[in-house]
Amino acid sequence: MHNALSGRASRTFFPPMKFHLNSITGNVFTGYGPGYVEVNRQRIESNLLVTADAIHTGWAPDGFAGLSRDDFAALLRFDPEIVLLGTGDALRFPHPRLTTDLTAKRIGVDVMDVKAACRTFNVLSAEGRKVLAALIVEIVPA
Repeated sequence: MHNALSGRASRTFFPPMKFHLNSITGNVFTGYGPGYVEVNRQRIESNLLVTADAIHTGWAPDGFAGLSRDDFAALLRFDPEIVLLGTGDALRFPHPRLTTDLTAKRIGVDVMDVKAACRTFNVLSAEGRKVLAALIVEIVPA
């Protein structure tokens, strides 16, 4: 900044910012790729639900095209504040009637591809949020 009265540049100093290293407790996505995700370095090749303290495989067995209202209603038992719906490699939105039970309980549903859902889960979980990742892991042809 320039000081108009003295003709000299003035400097504004800000106090140093402190960073704290937090160790993440609970489940963490450690990788992903075509046809799989890794949670805590464990490779999973099926649709799944992940919270900070639980992993459930076999969710939505018929994939994105077969999603039903019951698939989403089943998420209520986890009592999340937000659901991250990972829809595979592509961003696809479910019909709003499928998520009616969640929105009625004021539970947010954010739709994104699986990679973004994994990254977002790690950030929100590290912040202590009650987040649930509901992931459609697409099968890759051999």
